[in-house]
Amino acid sequence: MRKYLMRLTLRQLQVFRAVCETRSYSRAAEEMALTQPAVSQQIRQLEELVGQPLFEYVGKRLYLTDAAEALQRAGADIFARLESLDMQLSDLRGSLQGQLSLTVESSAEYVVPHLFAAFRQQHPEVGLQLTVASHAQALRRLGVSRDELMILSQVPTGMNLEFMPFLTNQIVAVAPAGHPLCQRERLSLQELTDQPLLVREPGSGTRQACETFCHDKRAHFAHTLQLGSQEAQRAGVLAGLGLALLPRHAVSLELASGRLCELPVAELPLQHSWCVVHPRDRRLSPVASAFLAYIRGNRAAINALNLSL
Repeated sequence: MRKYLMRLTLRQLQVFRAVCETRSYSRAAEEMALTQPAVSQQIRQLEELVGQPLFEYVGKRLYLTDAAEALQRAGADIFARLESLDMQLSDLRGSLQGQLSLTVESSAEYVVPHLFAAFRQQHPEVGLQLTVASHAQALRRLGVSRDELMILSQVPTGMNLEFMPFLTNQIVAVAPAGHPLCQRERLSLQELTDQPLLVREPGSGTRQACETFCHDKRAHFAHTLQLGSQEAQRAGVLAGLGLALLPRHAVSLELASGRLCELPVAELPLQHSWCVVHPRDRRLSPVASAFLAYIRGNRAAINALNLSL
């Protein structure tokens, strides 16, 4: 290893990480409780050490250079190793401590708090850093190894990933209470296509799955309204804007209270599984390993938990 790299400091890497995440020197300064000149100085020192520029402006937007992307990946590995060391030392003291870094696809955001709460009953000193992202955003995070574990509904190929299906995700058609279709005993998917359909934004895993399913069934909805989240879809259905295809767990309370009804569509529910995912070549921290082991050993109980939400 070249000796100049030994002069890198953790503080410099922390400042650099903040600039990468915020794409702004001023916002990074606020986050780090520093002045903007102090942030600029730390970045200049890093650039002198690596011998290459780390950031460049195109218009008013800050972009990472190739050198910055390489340093970002190395920094993520370093901080992950330090977090893992902290957890291992805690483990040696007889208790599992540390923070689980977990990104979940937005369709799973209602289930994960219940899942983590059950895990935390066994390990009460473990914290959680939870990021909710669209499917497309989650894939971008995978590309830079931002998280130890992810929960995805569709696992990409060609990315050297380990994955384990652990929870059934049933997508159903829902309508507002009192909708004429709620009185039917049986429907086909084709019979819904003259109704407005509320859909997620492009890049949503649920939207991709539903579009593929409808295409395969030759069910083409003439009128769609694009909403930016499951919450907006659910609120839109309640407001009478149209129908939606949603994970059953995401509308379980509304179905139980009668505010929404699940339409008896013969082709539904659409069955998928959520998977816990991690890069195959990344060494997991004790907390991440314990969470993975908990899921592996409790899949039946986790599915029962999902049904009771």
